[in-house]
Amino acid sequence: MEKGQPHQPNNHLRPPVPPRSLRIPPPLTKVRQQDCSGQPRQGLLRLPLLLPHHSSSKKISKILERVMTVRLSAIARSKGLFHPTQYGSLPGLSSSDACLALTHEFRTLQRPRLKVSTLFLDIKAGFDNVDASTLRAKLLASQVPSYMVDWVSSFLSERTSTLVFQGSPNIRSPVSVDTPQGTAISPLLFLVYVTPLHMLVLRGLMVFYVEDLLITVAFPSHRGNIRLLQRHFSTMATRGPNIGVSFSVPKTELIHWRTPSQRTPPSTAPIELEGRLFHPSNVVRWLEYWFTPALTTIHHFRHRLFLARAQAVFFFGKRLSFPGAGVTPIWCHLIANGLLLPILTYGADLLTPNSSALRGMNSFWHTVQRWTTNNFYSTPTSILSWEACLPPII
Repeated sequence: MEKGQPHQPNNHLRPPVPPRSLRIPPPLTKVRQQDCSGQPRQGLLRLPLLLPHHSSSKKISKILERVMTVRLSAIARSKGLFHPTQYGSLPGLSSSDACLALTHEFRTLQRPRLKVSTLFLDIKAGFDNVDASTLRAKLLASQVPSYMVDWVSSFLSERTSTLVFQGSPNIRSPVSVDTPQGTAISPLLFLVYVTPLHMLVLRGLMVFYVEDLLITVAFPSHRGNIRLLQRHFSTMATRGPNIGVSFSVPKTELIHWRTPSQRTPPSTAPIELEGRLFHPSNVVRWLEYWFTPALTTIHHFRHRLFLARAQAVFFFGKRLSFPGAGVTPIWCHLIANGLLLPILTYGADLLTPNSSALRGMNSFWHTVQRWTTNNFYSTPTSILSWEACLPPII
């Protein structure tokens, strides 16, 4: 470049300017927060300079709630705020893990020829009994960061609800419950709150799944199991009022486990709790699993098959049918693969269906495959899976 001439930029080295729809939004500013001592502290949350409209602010609040849920879950786990036998609403754990822990425990206790019994309990209105001040004190005592404790206190205070429907007046009403249901962080706060109810069961197990819990004990006789279960229930009933929690006693169920080869008459020893007498059940429903004393699977998969048939009639016959045309094949495939198959095979990772249950499940699944492909009933079942692009049950 000669002297005196203006600098000419190298346009061929410049990156192309993105279209307006792909440009980076305006810069974000960091929120300055204050801890309990009043000292300002640079926060980790980032908010836009200009506040969005009302609907976008609701979306941002839900995103922030998800972020706080992930952070609080990691901190609570590192601080030991979750009991090892708590399986509900925690990442990496599910209802099948809780049921697997139950079956493994009572099968292990049956090996030394002990009698095993399980008491199923339910916490009464658990989310409505969470006290915000007690929860805040527990979080602070566990050295949870103060900014997170302040956010939880703000989340639980001065909440309102609005009914949204066509022509609604859009009037906000105060919510009198302590922990609202249906939010991402509410189950996590409840798990932290009910930690004092957990206890060590010698020669047994206590499993929690949010509001549902069970106590499994073993003794040389069923009468001894009844005394142990009554003792553990009395201990929890004493701890409950300290945090404002009680149990829904009418929902209590009792089961005396048996081995498949046991030929003696089943035990009929009942248990008495708060003046109510509960006899042992032949079938117990817990976390959508149906348990029998000998752990037979016919009852579980019979109910799964009944539920899948009811859903199939509802969706295929009523909700998604076009007048005079029925349901399109693409909708049939989506419903079968995304709804009916998970309902039908729920629990198959823990329980194995017997031959009678498999026949009923296969017959229903062949009907679903014919619905999807519109094939005749004379079509061989061996090619239905290929035509419908649906995996077979077995």
